[in-house]
Amino acid sequence: MNARVPGGLVLMTAWALVLCATGEWASNPRAHAAQRAGAAVPSTARTLRLPEVPYRYANLELPLHFTQPAAQRFDNTPADNPTTDQGATLGRVLFYDTRLSANDTISCGSCHVQAHAFVDPNRFSRGFEGGMTDRHAMSLVNLRYHPRARFFWDERGGNLEAMVLLPVENRLEMGQDLAQLPGILARDAQYPGLFREAFGDSAITQEAVARALAQFLRSMVSYQSKYDEGRAKARSTAADFENFTLQENRGKALFLRHCSLCHLADQEAHFVMVEPVNTGLDEDTRRPDGGVGDITLNPRDVGRFKSPSLRNVEFTAPYMHDGRFSGLEAVLDHYSSGGRNHPNKDVRIQPLHFTDSEKAALIAFLKTLTDRKFLADPKFSDPFE
Repeated sequence: MNARVPGGLVLMTAWALVLCATGEWASNPRAHAAQRAGAAVPSTARTLRLPEVPYRYANLELPLHFTQPAAQRFDNTPADNPTTDQGATLGRVLFYDTRLSANDTISCGSCHVQAHAFVDPNRFSRGFEGGMTDRHAMSLVNLRYHPRARFFWDERGGNLEAMVLLPVENRLEMGQDLAQLPGILARDAQYPGLFREAFGDSAITQEAVARALAQFLRSMVSYQSKYDEGRAKARSTAADFENFTLQENRGKALFLRHCSLCHLADQEAHFVMVEPVNTGLDEDTRRPDGGVGDITLNPRDVGRFKSPSLRNVEFTAPYMHDGRFSGLEAVLDHYSSGGRNHPNKDVRIQPLHFTDSEKAALIAFLKTLTDRKFLADPKFSDPFE
């Protein structure tokens, strides 16, 4: 999900064993290429372990600031694909299944790591044949609450159902032939039952794969941070939170004064920017990565990029679309300076001249958005062993 347009139940994955026994991997030129290029080699066998009773993905007991009408309007769940426990369970299995890549080497979870709030801790990600992406893997946290329902840094992906298969077929990232994917999955005796439980039909189709993956991604809702605990007890977001330190409350006040217009507009829950923005990262409009401008071909969109939610931002380094900033300090330095004078820079990006003390307070506040329960929740973890 980071490259640009260019291009309990126990199961031993029998298909993997058959490939090993027949020597198909040994004769697979893509597997050889992957090994030469430094990509992972296919696993000979992985065991799938799922709980007898599915984890709870649907009907979450969200805090009040998530359920207010202003916050609810951000929810992009379509009427024809509501999240269910069984659908998200299937999506979880698919998310971590390396067979979604052409040579059975990587999964979606390879570049979106739960402990790092579902980003890649590396600046760029390695594809199925060892090639490197040119953008940082974007956080998947709270994708349900992106009201425009457009995804990737350049917003080329439509809703999640349209977006999820683009990395799978991307020739650099996972390289899978989508026409072949249903047949590959059907060779696994477990999958027909999982599809039947999710959708009432054991047929494995591209559409059903996309729907299940989208459900799993929408289920990744982070709402149990220190911020959420404090907001539940406070009369307003502006009031001091009783569970915050003096520095954290100061950082919250600074954030509300200088940052909330973009990251917390008209609600108190999601910390997401509604539209892509040029934040003055560069001056030169001729830089090869034009962001949204590369998709729309509108000169006014050059250098505009989508922004992920700030939730769990403590763990999503490196930052920006190209991972140029290794820490939050560098990000704040950028905004403190007002950015560079790109002709499309958003008018809200102005010099803020933060002091060192203010930067420390802002970082302290941003760390209150960390949801450690989410980062370790087994229902989002790799079900294969």
